Amino acid sequence: MSDAPPETLVVGLGNPLMGDDGAGLAALERLRTEYEVPPEVQLIDGGTWGMNLLPVLEGASSIIFLDAIRIGAEPGTVIELEQEELPRMLLHKMSPHQIDLREVLALAMLRGNLPEHLAAIGVEPEYVEMTLEISQPVQEAIGEMVTRTVARLAAAGHNCRRLKGAECTS
Repeated sequence: MSDAPPETLVVGLGNPLMGDDGAGLAALERLRTEYEVPPEVQLIDGGTWGMNLLPVLEGASSIIFLDAIRIGAEPGTVIELEQEELPRMLLHKMSPHQIDLREVLALAMLRGNLPEHLAAIGVEPEYVEMTLEISQPVQEAIGEMVTRTVARLAAAGHNCRRLKGAECTS
């Protein structure tokens, strides 16, 4: 096995104790349990790691973030942000951990280690408050988040195989 860093990271972000803010982690877990991903794709539970994510992110050439993203759309709306949109969207606080992500990306850029390709797939939250429950609109959107993630991975040459017996996510 090679010690080379993974080519692509899929990083679930959020806090599962804060309702819909846990959507990114829920989508990551569904991807992990319903698909076999190729070895050059690493699934990372970024949770609320903040700056501790820096060395992990700097080693990748491509990153897809999964998260709750607040842009003012209807709750449950799936949102895709491209690399050029991330800095602009990160100026607006989207979730309790988002400031840490903005700082991590800024530091990686200053150090010359920002991955070549960045994207985010998220969902508009209905509520971000102390609860273990994800709202119904967000819960229903998690399958679409996973489907879009698998499609992005496939477009980059990383074919994921649906595991036998996995329920349909779209």
